[in-house]
Amino acid sequence: MLSTRALLAAGLMAAAFSADAKTPTPAPAPSSTRPYLASIDTLESSMRSGKVSSLELTQDFIERIATLDQAGPAVNSVIELNPDALEIARRRDSERAAGKSAPLLGIPVLIKDNIDTADRMQTTAGSLAMVGAPAPADATIVAKLRKAGAVLLGKTNLSEWANFRSTHSSSGWSGRGGQTHNPYVLNRNPCGSSSGSGAAVAAGFATVAIGTETDGSVICPSAANGIVGIKPTLGLVSRAGIIPISHSQDTAGAMARNVADAAALLSVMAGSDPRDPATAEADQHATDYTRFLDKQALKGKRIGVVRALAGYDPNVDRILERSIAALRQAGAIIVDPVKLPHLHDFGAAENTVLLYEFKHDLNAYLATRRGLPVKTLADLIAYNKAHAAEEMPWFGQELFLQAQAKGPLTDKAYADALAEAKRLSGPEGIDAALKANQLDALLAPTQGPAWVTDHVDGDHVAGAGYSAAAVAGYPSITVPAGYVHGLPVGMLFFAGKWSEPKLIGMAYAFEQATHVWHAPRFLATAPAQDTQPTAGGGALDHADADDPGDEDTPPADGSSPDDDAAAASGASEAANGNGTPSKTAPPRSTSSSSSSSSSSSSSSSSSSH
Repeated sequence: MLSTRALLAAGLMAAAFSADAKTPTPAPAPSSTRPYLASIDTLESSMRSGKVSSLELTQDFIERIATLDQAGPAVNSVIELNPDALEIARRRDSERAAGKSAPLLGIPVLIKDNIDTADRMQTTAGSLAMVGAPAPADATIVAKLRKAGAVLLGKTNLSEWANFRSTHSSSGWSGRGGQTHNPYVLNRNPCGSSSGSGAAVAAGFATVAIGTETDGSVICPSAANGIVGIKPTLGLVSRAGIIPISHSQDTAGAMARNVADAAALLSVMAGSDPRDPATAEADQHATDYTRFLDKQALKGKRIGVVRALAGYDPNVDRILERSIAALRQAGAIIVDPVKLPHLHDFGAAENTVLLYEFKHDLNAYLATRRGLPVKTLADLIAYNKAHAAEEMPWFGQELFLQAQAKGPLTDKAYADALAEAKRLSGPEGIDAALKANQLDALLAPTQGPAWVTDHVDGDHVAGAGYSAAAVAGYPSITVPAGYVHGLPVGMLFFAGKWSEPKLIGMAYAFEQATHVWHAPRFLATAPAQDTQPTAGGGALDHADADDPGDEDTPPADGSSPDDDAAAASGASEAANGNGTPSKTAPPRSTSSSSSSSSSSSSSSSSSSH
């Protein structure tokens, strides 16, 4: 249990840590139930039986955020708490008492700080230039969350501008929010750009979270933080009210500690929206994705291993081999190796598309916002120059400048690049590989273990399996598969357009066959001895994936997670002593990449966005 001192400090911080500290929402007394890591189904059952209320659950998360995110190890994943969260939770309890039923009734959810909310919270993409009047309307996915009964707990930090400002950035850093840390090993990077969403879910600061992706920004932070991430088909989920990079690649995605919760969240998010023409076909495909949670879903499925997306780390390769063995044991037919055509051929075209679309799409978005000091990309460039000490202490804005120099979307260079990127990644890439080998899905390591956060030299990414699906607009799912010196490694399942049902079934069956996940321990540095569970290798002190950590799962070192506030405090001090500050910007006042390669079997300085 948390100490009395920690609880008192948490209560004070819960009141102060809001968008409007002058009018805090009164907090109830702390509850004795702390199901930080419980699944949606478990929490729903507990609320239905009266064992816990949404109000108690929400307050527990607020306390935990105050103790472990804003203090202690200072993961720094939450950029802003919703000052209305407790009142929303009270309403959800009243609705339940009145007999209402909804998919996420009373469940606390965090969303990335590039998603509009028409409330007292800011929507800034992590930029100080965007602080001002809140968004005038909810993003469509936020409206869907509210309708589904969710409690909007707050917003998560991110790589500023979804990591599309500089090629030299540090993922998880924003001028407004500072640096987010990986809760497994605090001096390691959480990846991005949905850094806070990934770290917060892993650390038990919310039940589920929403991230956004252009190329890797749901998948990369999910894998780096040891959770499940679903990047859906482009057009399954509305982007209306989301600060954009590229209308030809952007999508929101579901992030959770297990496949079942991610599927439940995606079920709420999916559907057509007149505000987003790309979703015209979504209602034909959107469904209750929890229907496909089948432990036998791998039987008879043909899965191709893309060896060109491995080979950059022997420890990751070891996890890949054990994952393949687990898939075979679960009944899958493994085709190994499989060639994914044009794997390195579409990066330059993708980069051209993103630069053109960023200027066009961002200017269109900014025209919907009022009460901000910026109205165009050119204004943002000027703001950053004028506030370089706060906004550009570590890296610049060369991607902004390159995008500003691009012409309109009628340029032939843009049209040619878009056609090339889509053709090489989709019909002549993923589709061709699936058809040639009669496959149900492709498999690769999601990426290498998280790198040490380095503000001076930027990100150091080793391996990335997600780009082809991102550029094609096809779905992908990452599932925890093992650990390298305490750092999570995921396996990526991906396939053709609208293949979410099949992929979710396979991902769930893999998860149930391996049971790898365990809660983070907020270590200061990576341990020398690698003793964590790996798919097919005998799980050690893992959580049951049917109910991932109803209450806290015992850490592998045998310590009690109820004491993690005290244990993590020392870890935080050690991490800070190694040069990783818990804040690199004043508290509270989507990846930088040229995308020159679609994969990497070697180290790269590019990051996801």
